[in-house]
Amino acid sequence: MTRTPLAVAAAASAALLLAGCVAGEDARPASAGTAAAQSGGELSIDFATYNPLSLVIKEKGWLEDALADDGVEVSWIQSAGSNKANELLRSGELDVGSTAGSAALLARSNGSPIRTIDIYSQPEWAALVTTPDSGIDSVDDLRGKQVAATKGTDPYFFLVQSLEEAGVDPSEVTIQNLQHADGRAALESGAVDAWAGLDPIMAAAEQAGNVLFYRNVDFNTYGFLNATESFLQEQPEVAQTVVDAYEHARAWAQENPEETAAILADVAGIDPAVAAAVIERTTLDVDPVPGRAQHDVLSAVGPIFVETGDVADQAQIDEALSSLFDDSYAKKADPDAIGAA
Repeated sequence: MTRTPLAVAAAASAALLLAGCVAGEDARPASAGTAAAQSGGELSIDFATYNPLSLVIKEKGWLEDALADDGVEVSWIQSAGSNKANELLRSGELDVGSTAGSAALLARSNGSPIRTIDIYSQPEWAALVTTPDSGIDSVDDLRGKQVAATKGTDPYFFLVQSLEEAGVDPSEVTIQNLQHADGRAALESGAVDAWAGLDPIMAAAEQAGNVLFYRNVDFNTYGFLNATESFLQEQPEVAQTVVDAYEHARAWAQENPEETAAILADVAGIDPAVAAAVIERTTLDVDPVPGRAQHDVLSAVGPIFVETGDVADQAQIDEALSSLFDDSYAKKADPDAIGAA
């Protein structure tokens, strides 16, 4: 869709202030330590409720077991959202972090030295949510409304694409930049009229009676596992072990969906039925090698970054997309190299 200069300018200024801290989801070290690229003896990796495979790997201790003989200590840090994972990767607090594809491209376009080494899922993890009595039935109804979204994440870009598709000028919507759980809280308190939600928080909100009034799986980008370039240069063997563990976890999770949901429910503090719904709408059976499918999705999302003012020009996006993927680790992945706990 062609956007007018007014729409571009308005979108660039749409998101407001304030990124909130998520109770129970803040990015806190599970154990102290510096990044492996710096210390040489430690792997700093994230776990996130939007990435069920990370939860399985952490729960089972597979990385700790696989790296013990090499004397590598594993430090887990929770990511509250793709934006938080990107912050931690850029600062060097994380060696490996999980994000949506859109967030990985945004970070690389703005100079973050990350490469995508594995595709961990193709989820339907974002949708537009409102309360049952809001009177909002479609994206068109968002004109003049307040909408919560977390900038730099798939739900934010889901919202932008949804507005564009519906022909709603971003200047007609006020976007409040809130972390995911804070967005849900703002919706339920009446501080906003709608929320660009993210699972599993979104699934819990749905179970509580809120309405997913617009869904579109094509606006959800893939789950990307990213690593810093310095980590890949200095510890490629450890990076390969991480990808091996992800592929071991993928096979295990597909064979054990109920236990996978139970692990998610425990970490996220949600009802097991909600966790089961999240796992059900998360496609884990995808090609882990980053390539054409992800390139095509991100080619459609990339121009939005320029129009919203998140990236200076299209040339930065093109360069980032051409250099984001490192498919060598996923191509060599050996799930059987990881022993079951």
